[in-house]
Amino acid sequence: MTVNKTMDDLGSYAKEDVIFLLKDLSGADIEKGTLERERAIQNGVHYSEMLPVEYQPSEDYIRLFHDSLEKTKKDIALYVALAAEQIVHSRGLGIVLSSLARAGTPIGVLMKRYIEFKYGVTVPHYSISIVRGRGIDENALAFILEQHPEENVVFVDGWTGKGAITKELTDSISRYNEKHGTDLSSDLAVLADPGHCSNLYGTRDDFLIPSACLNSTVSGLVSRTVLNSSLIGPDDFHGAKYYKELSQDDLSIFYVDTISSEFVGISSRVESRLAELRENHTDMNWEGLRSVRRIQEEFHIDDINHIKPGVGETTRVLLRRVPWKILINPGKKHYLEHILMLARDRGVPVEEYTDMSYSCCGLIKQMDDKK
Repeated sequence: MTVNKTMDDLGSYAKEDVIFLLKDLSGADIEKGTLERERAIQNGVHYSEMLPVEYQPSEDYIRLFHDSLEKTKKDIALYVALAAEQIVHSRGLGIVLSSLARAGTPIGVLMKRYIEFKYGVTVPHYSISIVRGRGIDENALAFILEQHPEENVVFVDGWTGKGAITKELTDSISRYNEKHGTDLSSDLAVLADPGHCSNLYGTRDDFLIPSACLNSTVSGLVSRTVLNSSLIGPDDFHGAKYYKELSQDDLSIFYVDTISSEFVGISSRVESRLAELRENHTDMNWEGLRSVRRIQEEFHIDDINHIKPGVGETTRVLLRRVPWKILINPGKKHYLEHILMLARDRGVPVEEYTDMSYSCCGLIKQMDDKK
């Protein structure tokens, strides 16, 4: 397998936290402005072939990130612990964490740190790419299996939306197993599962995960992943950019350190909350997808991919797409301060809507003049 850069060199995390299995595309000129990128996507160019211009947050927005982290750090530490405990209980400690770049990366770092804190075991953690409509990076997966033939691979992400990545992962792993005679599990462990499409989760509440507020500066200074045939050869890993020039604004280590420091304080609550989760658990029922289909019908939206449900996905719409409107559940406004700030800054209308299993939902604008 050809690897174009030593994996240890990519990203601002310590290699003890995570190794990115990504080809470094830092020299490539593939960023597009928001309108240009949206028109390209709606004209059939795959989103993974280009990158959005990295959002540069205002001082007020950064302050909001810090405020939200301070308010939620104990809860996030607890949800990390609950998800990690479920992984250990179901798969043991002979595991490799494989987070889905990039939203899954900080969560994978936290799960790795929690397992070491609780069990004294250092499990490997890699971050790899999966692309909706194109599948998981099979070269990266093969690398992990070559390096760790005896361990079980566990996939990790930050949150679920309507379940597109869950389905992509299921289909990709099924194809990979059939092709290579392997027996990998496609189970996806997440911090938050408001879409009800995971059985390994810390919570099903749709709340603000502070790492959803920012882009590369809370994900190891790594861009979202790229799969462009002009840059990625058949033996390469999927690609990403390393934004070293943003290092003075990097909050990646600060974020995971802040939450990791709460593991001691929440440890006495973990067993009782695990018992509650088991007692109240329902298997994945895709409730979120049903909400999305109701929204699609009510708002006459042709392409279901123009509906981005949940706090994390709505944030992404506001940061790097062209929003039409934002739907918010008025009973969840205390989670949505940053959503309301971004919508106000961009002049995006906000509408109250309660018939959904999410706190909010971002609707992408249909470009009348796509050309």
